Amino acid sequence: MTLTKETLIQSLQDQVGLSKKQSRVLVDNFFELLKKRLQSGEDILISGFGKFIVKEKAQRRGRNPATGRDLNLNAWRVVTFKCSPVLRDRINENWRLTH
Repeated sequence: MTLTKETLIQSLQDQVGLSKKQSRVLVDNFFELLKKRLQSGEDILISGFGKFIVKEKAQRRGRNPATGRDLNLNAWRVVTFKCSPVLRDRINENWRLTH
């Protein structure tokens, strides 16, 4: 099952007792904060969950698969995620029980 923003909003509403509007504002503000920090190149560490890391990829040579022509790919940034040991243990704990 995919976890969506709407599911998060509904969970806040049900579990914390916030109104739907308050829950939506909280979720939207949280994701906006994450996006701004990542956009500025900052890493984000959420204890017990993991770390979002902004990595810079250097310019490199590539090839157009349709034409076979060489081209230069510009430098760009990507976001990677590294799971915390706490979360990794929780994920594997349930998996080990079923395998």
